[in-house]
Amino acid sequence: MKILFLGDVMGRAGRRAITENLARLREDWKLDFIVVNAENATGGVGLSGAHAKILLEAGADCLTLGDHAFDQKDMLSFIESDPRIIRPLNFSKTAPGKGARLFTARNGRKVLVAQALGQVFMKRPFDDPFSALETIFKTHPLGGLAQAIVVDFHCEATSEKMAMGHYCDGKASLVVGTHTHVPTADAMILPKGTAYLTDAGMCGDYHSVIGMEKEEPLRRFITGMPKARFTPANDEATLSGVYIETDDRTGRATRILPVRQGGRLDSAGP
Repeated sequence: MKILFLGDVMGRAGRRAITENLARLREDWKLDFIVVNAENATGGVGLSGAHAKILLEAGADCLTLGDHAFDQKDMLSFIESDPRIIRPLNFSKTAPGKGARLFTARNGRKVLVAQALGQVFMKRPFDDPFSALETIFKTHPLGGLAQAIVVDFHCEATSEKMAMGHYCDGKASLVVGTHTHVPTADAMILPKGTAYLTDAGMCGDYHSVIGMEKEEPLRRFITGMPKARFTPANDEATLSGVYIETDDRTGRATRILPVRQGGRLDSAGP
């Protein structure tokens, strides 16, 4: 199976990159399934129902969220109406929506997508992500009904992301980190067959400070004083993420490649 995962969509520039390129990538790379992290797609904070529809219509098979899952209040109800949107498993026991779901890929095979939030350096405490994912793995062993499993681990600390990768080795086809908006260079296949990347990066304008116009972040770093709201940068975006291929029988990864398409980081793809 050929799977594409794209990192945090950042504002209008990120949405534009998705709508202008995703259909082409699916055709050119013969993709079976596409997952897009969209938790910053609306003004850099959260995802609205209207923008979710745009990304899904552009070709995403599944949208994942993150710690800003419900910053756009209409997502509280919209997520219940569209099963293609996944919020973190360990966000809250009372949160609407699901943290894992089984999908049917374009080739008819089953793909499980799950998301969890990390605990280290996050602004609020979340439930244990390791035990939350273990519950999913027990009910959906890799290579069974789920012929591929994608885990989006949304957290701050690279150490916690790497620990999760090793914890999931052999249980998932892909563990990919999101949240920090900076793509890492450590794409690899772990010993038991799980593809891993510490951070997928963002789909956004990299002539920025992690997707935001530079002036206000620079002012705050230099002076320690806020003056204005953060505004998403809106020049040409780079599509950042990871591409994997999996064995249809075992669900294990056989190939992994970082994806950097367009904008300032254009460099790689299948």
